[in-house]
Amino acid sequence: MNYQGIPLQKEFQIEELFSLHYFEYMSTFSFPGETHDFWEFVCVDKGEVTIGADNHTYVLRKGEIAFHEPNEFHWVKANGNIAPNLIVISFSCTSLCMDFFRKILQVDDLERGILARLIAEAGEFLKGRLDDPYQTVLERNPSASTMSGQLIQLYLEQLLINLYRRYTVLSKPASSFQSLENTVRENTDTEIFAQVTNYLSQNLNSRVTIEKICHDNLIGRSQLQKIFQRKTGLGIIEYFSRMKIDTAKQLIRSEQMNFTQISEKLGYASIHYFSRQFKKVTGMTPSEYASSIKAIADRKQERFFDSPHL
Repeated sequence: MNYQGIPLQKEFQIEELFSLHYFEYMSTFSFPGETHDFWEFVCVDKGEVTIGADNHTYVLRKGEIAFHEPNEFHWVKANGNIAPNLIVISFSCTSLCMDFFRKILQVDDLERGILARLIAEAGEFLKGRLDDPYQTVLERNPSASTMSGQLIQLYLEQLLINLYRRYTVLSKPASSFQSLENTVRENTDTEIFAQVTNYLSQNLNSRVTIEKICHDNLIGRSQLQKIFQRKTGLGIIEYFSRMKIDTAKQLIRSEQMNFTQISEKLGYASIHYFSRQFKKVTGMTPSEYASSIKAIADRKQERFFDSPHL
């Protein structure tokens, strides 16, 4: 038999990666701006920021992503009240389809998952910290997993493709009863996950149990655990513990409460237990984290305000 293949085209191809950061900023953070000849995007994971793109100003909120095209002057500033978490990635891509991204978009659950896998892979692939503001030259970690760099490239391309298709191409209806059934099940699980995570957010000042979560949300323990394991890779109590610590980190960076007040606000039995849990999740005590973030913020702003290129 004679076979004839179909050439596979790459509409989006990431040629080079210039920066890849996950920043936890102080509520007073301000980056005066820069310009460069490659693409960059900023995605708000938590909180909100004000961004500038040439002569335009926008408020970027949780779950929103903004792309800066090559040679566009851009800056970012926290609002003074909320300490934001940002994903910032810059790369080169010459695809004509990149014209589509000259706007602010909202990432969905799938795209958030892609970004989470991308950041996790980058933590293994790149040498140094992902929040190092001085890393202008990326270096590969000698102990990085095989093909880690290619996975990062694929995740970035998948993110671009998914955003482009979701905003420009109508989704096709399910072609069979089975696929429809799977879609309904996935939508139900997503709704339950959103309902429970919202419930957890409203009870961050409490010490909830699995039994109470199930009772208050009318869901079985086994189903609840399966949904969270599949969606996050964590048990629900571990997920709730990390939500508390993430909130604690934001409150520390906002500099409006001391550690005792934060501990009480989040329902910890004591400041000592709070400190142990914080170190268990982050590898640092609350005071070590506060000093580290403050030092990075001060050094970053000193560097950019002293830069001769501004």
